[in-house]
Amino acid sequence: MADPLLQIEGLWRRFDVSKPWLNRVIEREKPQLLTAVADVSFDIARGETFALVGESGSGKSTIARMIVGLLGASEGRIRFDGKDMTEMAPSDLRALRRRFQMIFQDPFASLNPRWRVGDIIAEPMRTFGLATGAEAATEVARLLETVGLSARDAEKFPHEFSGGQRQRIAIARALSSKPEFIVCDEPTSALDVSVQAQILNLMRDLQDEFGLTYLFISHDLSVVRHMASRIGVLYLGRLVEVADAKALFRAPCHPYTRMLLDAVPDLALSGRRRKPVSGEIPNPISPPAGCAFHPRCPAMTEACKQAIPAPRPTATGMAACIRLDMAETAAR
Repeated sequence: MADPLLQIEGLWRRFDVSKPWLNRVIEREKPQLLTAVADVSFDIARGETFALVGESGSGKSTIARMIVGLLGASEGRIRFDGKDMTEMAPSDLRALRRRFQMIFQDPFASLNPRWRVGDIIAEPMRTFGLATGAEAATEVARLLETVGLSARDAEKFPHEFSGGQRQRIAIARALSSKPEFIVCDEPTSALDVSVQAQILNLMRDLQDEFGLTYLFISHDLSVVRHMASRIGVLYLGRLVEVADAKALFRAPCHPYTRMLLDAVPDLALSGRRRKPVSGEIPNPISPPAGCAFHPRCPAMTEACKQAIPAPRPTATGMAACIRLDMAETAAR
């Protein structure tokens, strides 16, 4: 990749879900760890929209929170514009944070109900020393109009708006620090379908206008198809496939990716028979040996139970499947 703005290298996140420490000491129990993210690596180029997809519990939001600094990484590196965020001093990291923001899933929960909209949007400007007073009020009015609201809305409270309008306010707040990179954590999942289209079109227009780079997280593949140029597929914390969006929808390499695509309703009513997603994600505290997907995989072999498959390059990205390893061996 010519000019990556964000680089994720070997990222891990483990959570200690043991009993309270005193009980563990008394009973001499070992710490019980839940691995939410396991050895994830990907790059995002400037101006690109890279999407992360997967079922609930696959680690999408955990990765998002580590990127913006709301969670620390257990292992691995997060580099933003060449700077290693995992080794930066708190003061340097705070200065860097102005350049990336986050749009959360629930636009009501992410907005302070006791603050007026103008104060919510102006807070990042004041925090990073970008504007105060009349200058900040002017910028708030401009941002509200940019996202399709009125400058007069600055005096209102979040509860006076609909869900789609509140998400527009959240987008205006994300833009107020003049960021280069925005993490979009399922920004339309709490909205009606008609409103989703409006918000997605707004986000694409803003990306063109301000030269933004997006990490777009969603479980809705129809939304991802509309937004993303490349897609990463997560399963139980591991990245199992990365591909160009068009290529992934046309010819997915990993069985899990095919299973996700087959679960998408056929709105064209073409009569294509689809196989719904079967089974459940295993317990992340004690995942299956080998490939974690093998208990649900229709193409499972005994080799799938032995080792975690290494990522292999494909025509448009990479995939981690033992069948790719076997095909490569057979071709030699």
